[in-house]
Formats: sequence, C-alpha cells, structure tokens
Amino acid sequence: MKFGYTIIYVPNVGASLAFFERAFGLVRRFLHESGDYGELETGATTLAFASHALGHMNLPNGFVAASESMTPLGVEVALVTPTVADAHTKALAAGATELKAPEAKPWGQVVSYVRCPDGTLVEICSPIDADPAA
Repeated sequence: MKFGYTIIYVPNVGASLAFFERAFGLVRRFLHESGDYGELETGATTLAFASHALGHMNLPNGFVAASESMTPLGVEVALVTPTVADAHTKALAAGATELKAPEAKPWGQVVSYVRCPDGTLVEICSPIDADPAA
C-alpha cells in the first residue's frame, strides 16, 4: 500500500487548479474535458480536484463541502517551501484568506495558514530538519 492521491471536492475544478497555479506556483498536470477532475504536478503523491457533482456521484450520502463550511475542515494540504513569508504573501495576493500569519515554531519550522477561495485549508511551511543536531 502507498499513498497515491489527495482529492479535494470543489465547486469549480478549473478555478481551483488556476488558483493553485497562481498562488503556489504548482503546474497543472491535466484537466479532464468534462471539467470534473484535474491534477497538479506535486511529486510522488498527486494533489487532485474533483467537482461537487463527481463527489455526489461517488458519495451518494453526501459530504461536507469545504466551500460551504464557515470554518475550515479538519484536514489541510501542507506545502513546503524555504520562503514561507513570500509564499504566504503570494497566496494572499492570489485571493487566499489569511488564517494565521507566518510564525516560527519552537522546533525551528516556520508555518502559516491560508484558506483558498474553494475553502481548502493550506499550511505553508518550511522544511523540517530531519536531524536537528546536524
């Protein structure tokens, strides 16, 4: 078993892909001609978006749509960069809402939180040094 995908159900797949391209510099892998599914180039694990319509087809008993929740869902996408403050500012300029400004954590990592226009919670964080003694 290996972790293959994170799929976020959103109101508009193309808009979410475009936001992640503008805000975080990620590259679109593809958008299905139906507009119901798309992926970003994110390395070994795929970050994908699917339409609410596809979500309702897959989950006939429904789901909590991040875009319709007043508070962020209890799950986040974490994007790692050595320049958290710059990435945070770029995300806000692209239309994200600030939830928490960049903050240095006691373990040495810098972390911020934004909410995307589609409701997705994103943590922008610096890498964690695997060997703090190094």
